[in-house]
Amino acid sequence: MPEEENQGKEIGTVSTYFGNVNVAAIKLSDTLKLGNKIQIKGHTTDLEMTVESIQIDRREVEEAKAGDHVGIKVPDKVRPNDTIFLVE
Repeated sequence: MPEEENQGKEIGTVSTYFGNVNVAAIKLSDTLKLGNKIQIKGHTTDLEMTVESIQIDRREVEEAKAGDHVGIKVPDKVRPNDTIFLVE
């Protein structure tokens, strides 16, 4: 399956979305840093944003690595199993 334009390297998937605070819980398969531009893509989701906040266990961090479960603030609803791409 060819990659669509705008999609960069796959770095994780959404595990949960908390609508009351607009936060996506993400299981990372690669590194994510503050300031990274990401695309969240799923069956009905297509969202591009800059990462302005990353939390692990409710503590702010500047960088997270593969295997980490993180929370990031998102501007719109995302869904479990949506894929996170790092936009170059």
